[in-house]
Amino acid sequence: MPITDETAPFTTLSARLTGFDTADLAATGLTDVYRAVASERLGALRYARLLSEVREDPDTVMDGELREAARAVTYLWYTGSWPGSPPFVVSPRALAEALVWKAAGVGAPATAPGGYGSWAGAGDRSVPGGGTGEGSLA
Repeated sequence: MPITDETAPFTTLSARLTGFDTADLAATGLTDVYRAVASERLGALRYARLLSEVREDPDTVMDGELREAARAVTYLWYTGSWPGSPPFVVSPRALAEALVWKAAGVGAPATAPGGYGSWAGAGDRSVPGGGTGEGSLA
C-alpha cells in the first residue's frame, strides 16, 4: 500500500519509533490501518500532538502522556495489536506482519506452511528452527 499524504507523517514517526525504515513499514501494507487505529485509540488531540511534537529524538521531547502514546504505537507495529487489558488485536494479517518477526529474522508461526507432506518427516535439529534441512549447507 503506498504512503499517502495522510499516512506519511504517521509512517515517518513510526520509523523513528520502531527503527525500521519507511519502506519496510509500507511493505507490511498496514500503514493506513495502523494510522486509523492509532488515531482512534489515542484520540484526535493526542494523536495530532504525537505527530507534531515528536520530530527528532523521541526521548528528548516527550512528557509522560506522549511517551505512553509512542509506546503504544511501537507496540502496535511490533505485535499487530494495541496494548491494554485485553490487548486489541488488529487482524490476523497484522499478527503475521508484526515487526517482531522481522526483527527476529523468522516468519510468524503458522503463516507460511512447509507444503504438503512437510509434517511427515522429523525436522533436522542441526538447522536453526528444526527445519527439514532441504536446501541447507549441512
